[in-house]
Amino acid sequence: MSLQILLLAVSAACCLGLGFVLQQNAAQRAPLNDFLSPRILLDLMKVPRWLGGIGLMVVGMALGAMALGQGEISLVEPLLATNLLFALMFSRRQTKQPLGRQGWAGLALLAGGVTVFIVAGEPRGGTATDDPLRHWLIIGVMLGLALLFTTYAKRSRLSSGPALLATAAGLLYGVQDALTRVTGQRFAEGGLAEVLTGWQPYAMVALGLTGLVLVQSAFETASLRMSLPALTAAQPLAGIACGVGFLGDRLRTDAGALAWEAAGLAGIVVGIILLGTHSAMPCGVTQPQRAAALQTP
Repeated sequence: MSLQILLLAVSAACCLGLGFVLQQNAAQRAPLNDFLSPRILLDLMKVPRWLGGIGLMVVGMALGAMALGQGEISLVEPLLATNLLFALMFSRRQTKQPLGRQGWAGLALLAGGVTVFIVAGEPRGGTATDDPLRHWLIIGVMLGLALLFTTYAKRSRLSSGPALLATAAGLLYGVQDALTRVTGQRFAEGGLAEVLTGWQPYAMVALGLTGLVLVQSAFETASLRMSLPALTAAQPLAGIACGVGFLGDRLRTDAGALAWEAAGLAGIVVGIILLGTHSAMPCGVTQPQRAAALQTP
């Protein structure tokens, strides 16, 4: 792993983490009838704090795209998952909460999990598969799961709904990252004309906008503690599945390496949960009137 890829990915994670906090602060005050509607984006555009969060998110995605253009998605995605560390750092300035045992344990597990997965797996590039069935099967599974989670989330807005919406958005963002990698390769091969004649950039825009609506709806109905961990955990898992599944990324597959890779991914997920549910994260408790409205079908 080159230092440039590391700096790009970590910088992207920093911008994403800060952007998510600003977006949630604004989205929790959005009108409830905007839930899962594109109108939520139009209403939030009037809020400067949300625009600032979106600006940071765009910068983070651009830096992430640059990292994906130079490194394997199986390498970059775990690094992008550290955005939760920066979200927690920014939130601590608002809540004034110490890290405590939970915070330090989450920090160690997330950082350690990323390190273990990269060292054990040794992600490296390869030849992308030419099998369209495999390609569409993996993307179809990710999109199908996102649709399933979104459908169920409509029925449980105050319980598991926000986490399900965030998980669905994370799956879409993982697929978007994979298509970003493909688009970068097409640009390197044939320039802008090659990019515009493919379906990938248009799918990226559709996935990005859909994921944005899902994320803002999750932020609108719950605190970062309920939404951001699911988003942060789902995105790298989906991205790695796409990278290994059809982009040609290769990981070590001997028994010892697979065991350490699984342990690293488990550490990342557990660390994300510990950090995401930390008391330093803003609780964003809705007012009773909003809670009552959310329970209305």
